[in-house]
Amino acid sequence: MLNDVSGIRLCASLMLVALCLPAQNLKEFEKKVTEFTLANGLHFIVVERHEAPVVSFHTYVNAGSVDDPKGETGLAHMFEHMAFKGTETIGTKNWPEEQKAIAAVDELYEKLDAERNKGPKADQSAIIVLEGQIKRAIEYANSFVVPNEYTTIIEKNGGVGLNADTSYDDTEYFYSLPSNRIELWFLLESQRFLHPVFREFYKERDVVMEEQRMRVGSSPQGKLFQNFLATAFEAHPYRNPGIGWPSDVENLERPEARAFFEKYYVPANITMAIVGDVHPAEARSLAERYFGPMPARPLPSLRLTTEPAQSGPKEVAVESPSQPIVAVGYKRPDQYDKDDPVFDCLQLIFSSGRTGLLYKQLVEEKQVSLEAEAGATFPDGKYPNLFVFLLVPGQGHTREDNEQALSELLGSFVSTKVDAETMARVKATARAGVIRRLADNASLASLLTAYQANYGDWRKLFTSLDDINRVTADDVQRVARQYFTARNRTVAYLQLPAGVKAGPRRQGGRQ
Repeated sequence: MLNDVSGIRLCASLMLVALCLPAQNLKEFEKKVTEFTLANGLHFIVVERHEAPVVSFHTYVNAGSVDDPKGETGLAHMFEHMAFKGTETIGTKNWPEEQKAIAAVDELYEKLDAERNKGPKADQSAIIVLEGQIKRAIEYANSFVVPNEYTTIIEKNGGVGLNADTSYDDTEYFYSLPSNRIELWFLLESQRFLHPVFREFYKERDVVMEEQRMRVGSSPQGKLFQNFLATAFEAHPYRNPGIGWPSDVENLERPEARAFFEKYYVPANITMAIVGDVHPAEARSLAERYFGPMPARPLPSLRLTTEPAQSGPKEVAVESPSQPIVAVGYKRPDQYDKDDPVFDCLQLIFSSGRTGLLYKQLVEEKQVSLEAEAGATFPDGKYPNLFVFLLVPGQGHTREDNEQALSELLGSFVSTKVDAETMARVKATARAGVIRRLADNASLASLLTAYQANYGDWRKLFTSLDDINRVTADDVQRVARQYFTARNRTVAYLQLPAGVKAGPRRQGGRQ
């Protein structure tokens, strides 16, 4: 759940490569990159890598759970579940009849909503009848479905890594195919965007409800993070669960999903990367043919409720009969702030395996923690967010012991400059992490779309390394002093319910 640089290990061989990444490498890399934007605004990045006959595809939609309408949290996440349900010709036994059946479900929900909206005057017997009719109508609509036909076609054609992901800031779809199956991707992906069918919407809504129960209702850590964000943020949508509040998810309806699609899945809000054994001229021709018909539509508004300045420390306890965990977060600016690279360096100073300050002081020296790590960006970075410390108390130690130990560490940290050796190490680690991901087609495609969508230029992927390299020990100390303050802090922790005794805890620090 933490930022990408979390957990990166220092690797000598990668370090050497990373330290030798000169500016001219960007110029060499650019020679392999072809960019074009269709008339409707859809942007493509094509990277030639002919070493193996494989191509990775990545679609980045600049819309995530922060964009969920009020009362409809979890809607963006639903698209992850609907991603590979098929088209008007794939995944159905009879699309014209299935379409009528789906429309019938929508009409019944309209009647149910109209009755419920009467409030205390609603006819409960009529509601029960409508609910039964809806259940039968959904079963009938689903009877036309050919399960998993879309994914089966991809897999039979050598597709691997098929998946989708929804974060707070974006939604992504990706997989790889043999290079002689490139046109298949253009056909399948374009049809999902040109003619969305929202097949099995209510079946997947039930799946999301179960996912919510597993990830939050039955997960102590899930409950902790949900309460942590809801406490840290008063107004901004980062306070809402990315998967949605249960009561919202339970009432999501298909027309709402279509409205969300029409607003956010516009060509100019989508970036696509194609990396591997691909010829740019062919890719452009196929893009024009398959994605060109998508109608241009206005970009969605970026207006969101602004989080007010925090006026003092916050704290929330979450009861759970499980091992204690403490989350300590400090408000920080968004990823566009000039100090963003400084926060990345801070994370690596605190949390780089056994070389990080947290491990050295809290796990090894004081032995108050079983595990301790930091994350520079939580829950996402497009808007002001949190720098987070996660602590797992060791046997015989409390969460108060851990909070005190962290407070002492931060107090010492802001009064003493980081030494040159540590600064060099964290910069090399950051660069090594990027180099490692550049080597893999799928990871590169992911990075290129993310940087293009977020910064307007994929080249920021390379220049961000220069930004980190310019960070000084003075910058690190200044930012730590400015943001790691009591007024700026939110603490969430798991505690045993009254009357429950603590059991034995897992031993050993993080390896």
